[in-house]
Amino acid sequence: MPSRTGRHFLHIPGPSPVPERVMRAMDRQVIDHRGPEFGVLGREVLEGCRTIFRTEGPVVIYPGSGTGAWEATIVNTLSSGDRVLMFETGHFATLWRRAGASRSSSCPATGATASIRRWSRPGSPRTAAIRSRR
Repeated sequence: MPSRTGRHFLHIPGPSPVPERVMRAMDRQVIDHRGPEFGVLGREVLEGCRTIFRTEGPVVIYPGSGTGAWEATIVNTLSSGDRVLMFETGHFATLWRRAGASRSSSCPATGATASIRRWSRPGSPRTAAIRSRR
């Protein structure tokens, strides 16, 4: 007899409980992402985002993972030779540093990343000021 592990949880960044209405929605047939229904849904979502973010300007949804958004941020905000100073305060900050460092060798738009490793402790403005002068 298979064992039950209990209620399923969403593990990003979680674990987080998944509401019943979301679980029920996942039972529906997937809509065609090239069909007219998807276009209508997309416009409704973008309009709803404008309300949520209280903006009259356009809202852009980035179709990728969190790591993809990191990479897009790095290559679209840094110029060749720019230095990045960051506090490496935990696992996600470590991944952010690695993303920046890996892009520096393969993408000319990024520079070196200087990291201050202090997991589980906040960075101090004084330390940032000292390190930024190097």
